[in-house]
Amino acid sequence: MILRARHYTFTFPGPVLLMGIVNVTPDSFSDGGKFLGADAAVQHALEMVRAGADMIDVGGESTRPRATPVSEAEELRRVLPVIEQLAGQVTIPISIDTMKPSVAKAALRAGASIVNDVAANRAGDAMSRAVAGAGTGYVATHMQGTPQTMQSAPVYQDVVSEVAAFFEDRLARLEQSGVGREQVVLDVGLGFGKTTEHNLQLLARLDSFRKWDRPLLLGASRKSFITQFADEADAAGRLPGSLACACWGAQLGINIMRVHDVVATRQALRVTGAMMTKRSETGLRRPLEH
Repeated sequence: MILRARHYTFTFPGPVLLMGIVNVTPDSFSDGGKFLGADAAVQHALEMVRAGADMIDVGGESTRPRATPVSEAEELRRVLPVIEQLAGQVTIPISIDTMKPSVAKAALRAGASIVNDVAANRAGDAMSRAVAGAGTGYVATHMQGTPQTMQSAPVYQDVVSEVAAFFEDRLARLEQSGVGREQVVLDVGLGFGKTTEHNLQLLARLDSFRKWDRPLLLGASRKSFITQFADEADAAGRLPGSLACACWGAQLGINIMRVHDVVATRQALRVTGAMMTKRSETGLRRPLEH
């Protein structure tokens, strides 16, 4: 399985890749305001690269529940200086986390190679045409509603089947817009229009989304549903639960983890990978296979 993002190519299966999160926002749920200035954001990104990040995801608009939308001009003001500086300093892909096709296009011109799109549920094709024209990677995320409405009252008859149907539809529509299958990554969208029960159902059956032979991205890092299992209510206190999700995802075939905590996640995944390899060498099935 191949992922192509401009001049970058990744081959799977292989070690789980880490996508480091850089929020250039004042209101993101986990680290809003900490890296709002371009210089602080760039330094944070470089620290993640040194810690072992395989990709950097730069976002200038919070997608937390009920977040206030920002204008195109403000989003560009936040992200473009960061991407431009990083593009000259790193040799790994830069991802732009945006719902706006115009912002994606500008970010790609500035040096980004991947578009991380939580609004892949949109009806129009402006984003997919931009991705097709630039030959970038594209993360298609499932979201019910919008960031402003998604957590009001999410309802599914069968969340796993409905997310699967969404992926089937997106892949077909992306292909119609000229996006190659090898450009696409799938993300079930934990917390994007899901209750804790929905998130757990998706986590329990992550391996069911491997049937399209596309890389799977998991964004569980510091998500609010972990609070129900945590002693600490703040986002930093959700690290143990985030690591549990990462290790679980690795066993079920997740290829890319979008994370805040690169060092801790990298260590947890390396230990998990070593145990999985050793079990395979002994001829035993993986623990989650039946």
